[in-house]
Amino acid sequence: MMFGRSRFLAKSVSRNISSVNTRRLASTKSLKETIQEIVPAKQEQLKKLKAEHGQTVVGQVTVENIIGGMRGIKAMLWDSSVLDPMEGIRFHGMSIPEAQKALPPAPGGKEMTAEGMFWLLLTGQVPTAEQTQQLSLELAERAELPKFVEELIDSLPNTLHPMTQLGMGVAALNHDSAFQSAYERGIKKTEYWTYAYEDCMNLVAKLPTIAARIYRNIYQPKKSIAAIDKSKDLVGNYVNQLGFGHNENFTEYLRLYIALHADHEGGNASAHTAHLVGSTLADPFISYAAGLYSLAGPLHGLANQEVLRWQISMLSEVGNNFSKDDIKKYLWATLNKGQVVPGYGHGVLRNPDPRFVALQAFCKGHEDLMASPMVKLVAETAEVAPDVLKEHGKTKNPFPNVDAASGCVLYHYGLTQFKYYTVIFGISRALGAATQLVWARALGLPIERPKSFSIDALEKLAKN
Repeated sequence: MMFGRSRFLAKSVSRNISSVNTRRLASTKSLKETIQEIVPAKQEQLKKLKAEHGQTVVGQVTVENIIGGMRGIKAMLWDSSVLDPMEGIRFHGMSIPEAQKALPPAPGGKEMTAEGMFWLLLTGQVPTAEQTQQLSLELAERAELPKFVEELIDSLPNTLHPMTQLGMGVAALNHDSAFQSAYERGIKKTEYWTYAYEDCMNLVAKLPTIAARIYRNIYQPKKSIAAIDKSKDLVGNYVNQLGFGHNENFTEYLRLYIALHADHEGGNASAHTAHLVGSTLADPFISYAAGLYSLAGPLHGLANQEVLRWQISMLSEVGNNFSKDDIKKYLWATLNKGQVVPGYGHGVLRNPDPRFVALQAFCKGHEDLMASPMVKLVAETAEVAPDVLKEHGKTKNPFPNVDAASGCVLYHYGLTQFKYYTVIFGISRALGAATQLVWARALGLPIERPKSFSIDALEKLAKN
């Protein structure tokens, strides 16, 4: 029975690939063909690096690193993005402003798209507008959910956290995993990446559909969900299924939000978790479901909703006609209670987060946002808070991170359900995680297995 299922899935994948190839314009290469050209060169680059510099020391591990959650230890390969403490994130060497300028927008839009960012992360190349539109169509054709996944999501109580539901929906897609099916019937290691790619494409395509269904079930249960529109990009369909398709400003904001959040190197908890589970050769659906549950922790992806709660509380205290002195007093009141100022500081960054800067620039370009007291409060807090936090003296990075700005715009446009915000984060972060799951298989990366120590053993090691 298992082999019959494997043959069925293999034929299904083959038909899917064939239909995409026949649809493709002769003047462009598809995403998969582009990756296929790059794989041999990347494999050779890694092989040469290992042979020539395998024993070169690139870092130093201290007892504090080991006890402190391995923070800052140089121990992971993640090719698509690098996070510099001073410059912020770069995608294959490209800064956020450079990516915004280079990546093509959706038809009629201005902001870079999820498709463009996904292409850049996977290939290191900037796609043409035609290639991103072709990719949008392919993702739309993959976006429908299996009936059993719809029934699973619909059966869940609306009191169950949206992130819990999202992880369950993604894990259930494992039922139709091309990688798992191919592995069970036996394939060459050199072919692993092609099946991981198929799963990752389906993951990226279906994730917004799952997320929209969860939103409508919990918050708008009496309204039907719009069908996938194959003329729209990934975010355009997602916003439409959420019920906000009438608001183009909201759609443009979410395009920017998802592109900005797509990848933030591999050391953050959700990216690392997906990579770790994937290193066991678990399929991409299981791997990313694990990453989603890591993202659901309050020290990681839930941070933006905590920021917004604090901002709403401040606005209710200082009123709509606030001054910078009002903000300063509220900041000191927060700190004097022994609480942190949410949305400020970062585990790596030591300058303002470029993602925060990009979101603020978006707000400045839209009159409706600049008229919002909440958006104004966020902007002016960013001017006041760094000096207060420097004076307080307990924050390594007193500057705003992306969470300081991301929630207020969602709230302004009517998506006011805080618990759902991390779901949107989960959709965007899938682009980076999926990229690494494909390349980990293409490069033949091994299972992760760091060495651990007991306290006694660590003491002995340190003394010797």
